[in-house]
Amino acid sequence: MEQYQTNAELLKALGHPVRLCIVKGLADKGSCKVSDMQQCLELQQSTLSMHLQKLRAAGIIEGSRRGLEVFYRLKQEKVKELLDVLF
Repeated sequence: MEQYQTNAELLKALGHPVRLCIVKGLADKGSCKVSDMQQCLELQQSTLSMHLQKLRAAGIIEGSRRGLEVFYRLKQEKVKELLDVLF
């Protein structure tokens, strides 16, 4: 039953179009800085931060700071496999 709960939480985190777009972009590019995501998605910084926080909390992405920029990348190989099925 635990595996079902884990998978349901993963799907729940990916269940928003913006978050799905972020994850798909990271899968395609490998990593991306927040300012580039914000421009590409045309979102307010606060809105983007909320979506990134949900993805981080679900363990889907992780960030690393380089100078003043934060770069994100996918953390789970399982997510890439799921995206292959979806797209």
